[in-house]
Amino acid sequence: MDRAEVENRVRAFLIDELEIDPEKVNEDASMKDDLGIDSLDYVDVAVFVENEFGFKPKPIDMKGAASLGQFISYIHSCLK
Repeated sequence: MDRAEVENRVRAFLIDELEIDPEKVNEDASMKDDLGIDSLDYVDVAVFVENEFGFKPKPIDMKGAASLGQFISYIHSCLK
């Protein structure tokens, strides 16, 4: 799976499931400050990643991805 496909799936999840404004969902957006993802949302995000991409993300790695672009890159790197 290429990075663009990962990005499309993550964007769709954030917009459809977490109901984040599509205009805010961009590579440079801060997961916490711009997208408003809190600790409870991270649980939903982790379940999504596990179901969608087949691996359980480590909480420390998820917290280390401050921007959406970094998070997408993290997921993509785990798929290689």
